[in-house]
Amino acid sequence: MRTRSTSVADRLRAMILEGDYMPGEHLQEVPVAEAMGVSRTPVRAAFAALEREGLLDYVPKRGFAVRVFSHGEIADKYFVRSVLEGAAAGLCARNGVPDQVLATLDEALADGDRILAGGRLDPEDLPAYRLMNNHFHGAITAASGSASTAEMVQQIGQIPFLSDRIILWHDYRLIDRSHDDHHRIRDAIATRDPSRAEALMREHVGFMGHVVQQYLNSTAAPEHLRVVDDGTAS
Repeated sequence: MRTRSTSVADRLRAMILEGDYMPGEHLQEVPVAEAMGVSRTPVRAAFAALEREGLLDYVPKRGFAVRVFSHGEIADKYFVRSVLEGAAAGLCARNGVPDQVLATLDEALADGDRILAGGRLDPEDLPAYRLMNNHFHGAITAASGSASTAEMVQQIGQIPFLSDRIILWHDYRLIDRSHDDHHRIRDAIATRDPSRAEALMREHVGFMGHVVQQYLNSTAAPEHLRVVDDGTAS
């Protein structure tokens, strides 16, 4: 049974990942509780839970703040995610997947094709594209048969407001290339080519990680998205 604190944690997590609360922003129990229409108790529990997940940092005498990730941490997360999702795609191709899984992938691909058919990016299409992308990647990790892989991929992707599908939505060329990767990954899984499926997925995730880092190092990135350069990024 879901508790109120769990529900509040889920809502707060989504708000942090979507950018309603920005990296480095301090969160106070009372304003958050009022915004969610709950008491301070579930909010306090949610703060503690999200600190354990690595989304919040505790600041002495100031409470909690949305975690700011360094360049090195971001690079590492994308690298690990590329390895995990690549392995999942390889397992799907090696072991085969049910027709229902291929149908889910095809449905996601058709949604993406429709969104990109106009040759430009409409801000109103961003939620639908993100949902499509989540369905595509989620179907592959779930079909891999490795529950640990699926859990770790979900956890490692939780970087506040650094989803490539959010900050790179302005660049049609990049999004179109990314979606073309989806088509090739699907075909490698369907034709039972594990080496190709794994390599394509690793390149797909790794490339977007590289682009995200380039963006964050550029003057185009808003000030609140500038992350700490710890000297470990390439």
